[in-house]
Amino acid sequence: MSETRAGVFLPLIVILANAAAADETPPPLSAIDWLSRSVATPAAMPNPDAPANEPPVTSNPIPGAITSRSLNAQALDTIGILPAHSTGLPRGLWGATPEAELARLIQTERAEALPAVQSLLYTLLLAELDPPDDAGGDGTLFLARIDKLLDLGALDPALSMLEQVNPPSAEPFRRWFDIALLTGQEDRACTVMRGTPQVAPTFPARIFCLARGGDWNAAALSLRTGETLGYIEPEMARLLEHFLDPDLSEGEPDLPLPDRPSPLVLRLMEAIGQPMPTATLPVAFAQADLRSNAGWKTRLDAAERLARTGAIQANQLFGLYTESAPSASGGVWERVSAVQDLDAALTEGEPAKIATALSAAWFEMTAVELEVPFASFFADRLTKAGLTGPAGTIAFRAALLSDSYEKAARAHTPATGEEAFLAGIATGKLDGATPGDQMGVAIKAAFQASTPLREDYAALKSDDRLGEGILKAIDDITEGARGDLRDVTGGLRFLREVGLETVARRASLELLLLERRG
Repeated sequence: MSETRAGVFLPLIVILANAAAADETPPPLSAIDWLSRSVATPAAMPNPDAPANEPPVTSNPIPGAITSRSLNAQALDTIGILPAHSTGLPRGLWGATPEAELARLIQTERAEALPAVQSLLYTLLLAELDPPDDAGGDGTLFLARIDKLLDLGALDPALSMLEQVNPPSAEPFRRWFDIALLTGQEDRACTVMRGTPQVAPTFPARIFCLARGGDWNAAALSLRTGETLGYIEPEMARLLEHFLDPDLSEGEPDLPLPDRPSPLVLRLMEAIGQPMPTATLPVAFAQADLRSNAGWKTRLDAAERLARTGAIQANQLFGLYTESAPSASGGVWERVSAVQDLDAALTEGEPAKIATALSAAWFEMTAVELEVPFASFFADRLTKAGLTGPAGTIAFRAALLSDSYEKAARAHTPATGEEAFLAGIATGKLDGATPGDQMGVAIKAAFQASTPLREDYAALKSDDRLGEGILKAIDDITEGARGDLRDVTGGLRFLREVGLETVARRASLELLLLERRG
């Protein structure tokens, strides 16, 4: 290294060391544990003039913690990408529920949630709403919403929200940086990091970005400094060594695959020629497999995972299904063939061929719980095909799982009592309709005017805790389907009470048409 370069770079090492020292303070707890430690969380700076071992002294006699915030500071909790008027939700939805409790409820794990209630959750996460009454201005609810989006793999809307944070601060930037890594925008991430003095990169992130920018000497010096100071863990140090000097890996066995990699580790492993499969990693990592440099099967597997959580649109998934001719059989290739055969049959317009292809495609989609994306993509074309018999039954069910559910129900002549009950749910008219099982009984009760609002829901509504009530309804419907059906009734009844009639109807249809009961 030249004397000039060293003279310029040594102050940087001091800055990095201070940032790493500050980073010893753990970041705030998150619902996701795979975020990269890419940004240092500043800690209180010590006073160099204070006598050693002397307890701190305050000149302020007022007891208790005092927080302050600029009057024109950005309220992170209000950030969203869906205007409240477009969602049908009141801006004061969160009301009197404590912010910490809302964050906990949002971060709750919801396995196998119905697509309709999952879509409602997305609306809550993305809406521009007023902060809860007790919000302290530190963005606790905002970060909980972002983390839930990451947990669902919905990186694009999370990125749109994070890019509204101005000026950037450590925790929002940390998430933005990881999204950029997962979506193949690592060069942009590093450029923004270099131009954002408000955040301090940790040693691994700084080394990665220095190397991406072509400054390999500075990256190597940072690595040696970080190791010497003890701010880089041995496993990360070895990975960075292989990243900076590929010759180290010649003749050596591959590095062991980490059990819980961060996005930064994922990118580093890829860079050293050991790309990691994402199938067993959190669903957000599947976004990394949607890049154009990934193989077709890799992209298909990733798109199916993301479609199940509602993180990508049906058009994206089915665009991949029809991208090319399958070159193999079994697994995802059976679904590709079935979708392509149905698409071709609908284009040709021959009812017999459509019926045969629909039966095969519906079987494949049901096996991997992709009925709702399938319905979103094909329902209108299937309705226009005028199918009868078993194929007509499938087409009607698909239509009920689509946005056109009510229109399809009004246009259909029920052939069975089951179809009549389904049509009654879709139109909101269940008088005289007979449910076929206990789930149907629970659903019908939610649509009867004589069914009172449950006491716990009534209390939430009267106490200005509407958003909390909606989150409770989401959980009651999801868990009630696998246990106490009275919770299904209570949750659906509350959604209708607060004006979410469409969600209540679609969730009811899904409870009867999808196998999501555990």
